[in-house]
Formats: sequence, structure tokens, C-alpha cells
Amino acid sequence: MPGTVASLDPNPPTLPLSDAAIPGDLFARMRRDNLARWPTGARVDVEEAAAFHKTLPAHKRLPAVLRRAVAEGRCLTQPRGGFATLAMQTELMRTLDRDGMADIVPTTTDSYTRNEQFVQAQRGVEESERLGRSMLNGFPLVNYGVDACRALIAGIEKPAIVLSGTAMPKLTAEIGYAGGYTGYLGSGIAYTVSYTKETTIEEGIRNYQYVDRLAALYQEHGVELHRRQPGFLTGTIIPPSIAIMTCVLDLLLAARQGVRHYGLELGQCLHLVQDAAAIRACRELCQEYLARFGYTDVFTPVTSLHWMGAWPADEAQAAALIGYGGTLAAVGGASSVTTKSTHEAIGIPTPQANAEGLRTTRMAIHVSYGVRLDGLPAHEFEVDLIKREVRAVVDRVLEMGDGDVAVGTVRAFAAGVMDIPWSPNRQVKSRVLPARDADGCIRILDAGDMPIPRDVMEIHEEKLRRRAERERVPFDHQLAVGSVYELSEPLSRLMPAMVA
Repeated sequence: MPGTVASLDPNPPTLPLSDAAIPGDLFARMRRDNLARWPTGARVDVEEAAAFHKTLPAHKRLPAVLRRAVAEGRCLTQPRGGFATLAMQTELMRTLDRDGMADIVPTTTDSYTRNEQFVQAQRGVEESERLGRSMLNGFPLVNYGVDACRALIAGIEKPAIVLSGTAMPKLTAEIGYAGGYTGYLGSGIAYTVSYTKETTIEEGIRNYQYVDRLAALYQEHGVELHRRQPGFLTGTIIPPSIAIMTCVLDLLLAARQGVRHYGLELGQCLHLVQDAAAIRACRELCQEYLARFGYTDVFTPVTSLHWMGAWPADEAQAAALIGYGGTLAAVGGASSVTTKSTHEAIGIPTPQANAEGLRTTRMAIHVSYGVRLDGLPAHEFEVDLIKREVRAVVDRVLEMGDGDVAVGTVRAFAAGVMDIPWSPNRQVKSRVLPARDADGCIRILDAGDMPIPRDVMEIHEEKLRRRAERERVPFDHQLAVGSVYELSEPLSRLMPAMVA
């Protein structure tokens, strides 16, 4: 694996920020400069890669597998996972495929790769090989390059997806897609506000416009690839409407670049009715806004994510969250569920623990088959409430950009019209605060400057005040803080045993 970085163009070609598709000639220059940044980029050839993709059987192509799952009403399983060396990653992916019965097999990149520190990633590979254990928290996909990725794809019998975890995705997307991965996770808004401090919203959007334009380029060569919006990985709680607002905006940005197969992710709230309502509202709202922009051919499967907040260290409690997460996804009608393991609170799981989390989830999906909540008054109430919140904000974002999604998004974050709880990014006001209500739903305690309708906020306040009164605590920000850590508490505190 090479270890030198090519010199960069100090003045890469750019246009004023816009949601318009990147012109072909400009994109060709952008790709040339991007691929020159690390020696493995020289192996990337879209025509050759497209020909390789066409040799993959349907059961190893994620777009085809997802379309079939939706048609059959199935909920697929997909874990996370990545190790430092090719041998370790090969073992992991085979274990997840065979022992875990994963429907979609992941490759999570390491933190150095996510931050484009490829020299440090190379050192991590070498140290891992020397010590015989992974010294990185993921797979350094760029360092290994196209042929190593194809070896990973050859070792499994399921479709594979790159879990990028980055606001700087351009080189990992090129290597991953050329290497035979048929899915790529990440988006310009969600990852920028979840993972970065200094990266601007504009930079994040531009970076993923590149990835989306790349997926569209493969489409032009007759290869459909899966792009996916990642939800939020802030480790806190996110109200469904805020997650869906971001889904809609990231989706519209991707559609403008030519993407026609785009998945949406929603972190679980851990309330059966609210999670089912969120999945349905997300699916319907995304298609509603696509139609407004004239798109009628974009496929938008919804993925449900196992609980994204703090996890309990007790493995029995963690196992309950895993099983319940499978039920939430199945009952909500999600197309897939991204799983976790009982090691979540401890660190990176072993391949075996990861596989066990998959099987637990799969069993929960099986026993929940056919259960739906549509028509239940509480469910319809939540769907309507979520839609009202989403439309109020997204419509304002579009107004602020005069119909341009990219421009409107940047302006909306600057004004606080679009906001994310506890975001580390300096360009996000993070004035909005969520908390769990008396029934366990995630509500909005303080909307900040987001234009949520007054009567909607009255509903949130009433439900949160009931919790404060029941628990005899002040109605203030501590409701929000406590909600973040609540489920990681020992069971003896969450639900103490009755005593005589």
C-alpha cells in the first residue's frame, strides 16, 4: 500500500453554492484532482468499475436487494463494523454474513480515514499487523484501495455498504464504489452537524454533492448504486421531526445531482407508536417533497437505527434494547434495521458479539411479522404532529433559499431556523432542546428559533409538564439532560424492585 500524498491543486474549480447538478466538465476536473490525492486513486476507472459491477449477481447488489425487500414487505438487517487490516476485515465480514445472517454487510472506516489522515491510517495498519490486533476503529479503505475492496466483496454473499462516518467523503466514495461496494452512507447536512466542529455547512453540502454526482455518473454507465442519508450519530436524543427535516433536505440535494436510489435513516426513539409514526411520516414526506420538485422516480427506503443514545453496560439490558429495536423496525415498516451489540457501552464488539446482535434482531423481526399500527388513533396523531413540524421548517428553509435547497439550508442554519440538539458544529445554534415525556415519547422542550407552530409546541409542553409533575422535578433543561443518559442507568435505578 503506497504511503505518499500527491500535491493538491491550490485552487480547485468551484462554482457559487447551488443545488444544481455539477456540470460534467467541472466534475471531471474535480475527480482528477481528488483521485490524485492518494496513490490508490490512480486505480479508479469508472468505465472499468461499471463493467465490474455488472458482473455482480443481483443478491450482491444493494439497490436490487432493497427493492425486493420493499416489494415483499421484509425488514433487512445490517450491522456496523470495521477492523484495521484486510485479514481482520475479511474475517469480520464473513462472520457477519454467515454467523450473523446479515442481509447487508458493512465496512466502517476508521477515524483517520474519516478525517483524510491517510498517513496516520497507514501507520495504524502497520502497527495492527505488528501486534496482531486492530489498532484502528475501522477499515482504512483508501489505503488498501480498489483491489483489496474487491477481495472483500468476493468473500461474502451479500451486498456491501461503506459506512463512511465523515463529512469528507470524496476519496472513500471513489475507492468504495470502484471496489464493488454498492452502497455508501453519508450526507452533507447530517454528518457535518453530527461529527464536525469547524467544517461549514456549505463545505459538507459541497462534499456530498460530489458523492451524489458520482453515484449519478455510475447510473449514466448503467449501474444503479445506493446512497443513504445517515440520520444522527450525536449520541443524544433527536425528535423525529428534526431527523426527518434533515432527511428531506439531504434527499433533495442528492436528487438534484441525479441520484435515484436514496435511503433515509431514523434513530429509534424507543417508543413503539412514535417510532412507527416517524418511519411512515418520513417515507411520505420525502416523496411529497420530491414530487414538489418534479421527481417521481426516486426510490426512498427507510432504515431504522438501534438506539443511538447512551447504552447500559449490563449485557442483559443491552440485549433487551437490541430485541426491542428489531420489533420497532418491523412494526414500523422499515425496509432495514441497523443493529448494535451487547458490547455497545464497552467498545468495538467482537465479530461474534456483533453476529449475536444481528440474530437477536432478526428473531425479533420474525416474531413481529405482520403487526402494524396504521389506523390506531395514537399513531395517526403522531404522524400528523410530525408532518406539521417538518413542513413548517422545511417550507421556511426553501423560502430562505428562493427554492434552492443548498442556499436555503446554509441560511436556515445561520438563522437558527434549522437547528440540531447538542451539535458540535460551530455553525449550528443548538438552541433546540428535546426531552422524554411522561409516556416515553421524545418531545421538543425548547424550539429555539425553529418556526414550529405555536399550537404544536403547546402539545409538547403539556406532555413534558406531565412528566415533570409526575417525577416532582423542575420543568427546565434538566429534563433534556436526564433524557440523554436515562437508558444507560442500571436497571435497579430505572425500575427498582418492589419491597414489602
